[in-house]
Formats: sequence, C-alpha cells, structure tokens
Amino acid sequence: NTETMFRYLDETLVLDKECPRTNNPIEGGVNAQLRRLLRYHRGMSVEKRIKAVFWWCYLHSPRPLPAKEILKVMPTDASISKIYRSMNERAQLQGIIPTWGDAISWGDLHNYDKLSFNDWD
Repeated sequence: NTETMFRYLDETLVLDKECPRTNNPIEGGVNAQLRRLLRYHRGMSVEKRIKAVFWWCYLHSPRPLPAKEILKVMPTDASISKIYRSMNERAQLQGIIPTWGDAISWGDLHNYDKLSFNDWD
C-alpha cells in the first residue's frame, strides 16, 4: 500500500502480541517513572531528589536488602551534597578554562614558520 508510512518486515510478529512503541524499553519503563518521581517532588532540594532516585532504584531492584542494611549503604545528604558541590565546581572551572577557539595563542599574533628562511634580513 502506498499510503503506509511504516511497514513491519514480518507481519506474523504483530499477530500474537502488541509491538512496543519504542525500541528502548528503558525510556518507557524506568526513565519515565524516575521523571515522574522528580516531577511530583520538584519542591525538594537537589540532594533529596537525588536521594529519592537512589531509593527508588534500590527498592525496585530484584533483591533489595533489609531496611537496616539499606541505611548502611545508601548515600547520606552530606555525601550527596559533597559530590554535587565537586561536580558543580568542576563544571564552573571547565567553563572558565579556554578551549580550542576560545583564546588567542602565540601563533595567532605571529607569522612564524620553522621551515621557512628569513630572506629579508
């Protein structure tokens, strides 16, 4: 049919079950639920939102530990804050440090070539 935009290679694939809308199961599954969690709790601080994602992922793991053990291994607000601060400082430094095309180099101001001979002197 010329009006069909997409066509399956094998039509028997869609007879038994519904085909997924995307080829990436994480986007419709885990990532969508994490985005919804963050959207519903957008009033929380960054540290608490990061901790909420940690907790969600851990509690939805196949074999989560008992609560007593989880509290030992999960990051604290202070440790998350420390990591976040160091990442933020690194990002600020990377914005300050000149990269290719951001700064003037010696070669931009001087026409110097090691291979050429200075005939005019």
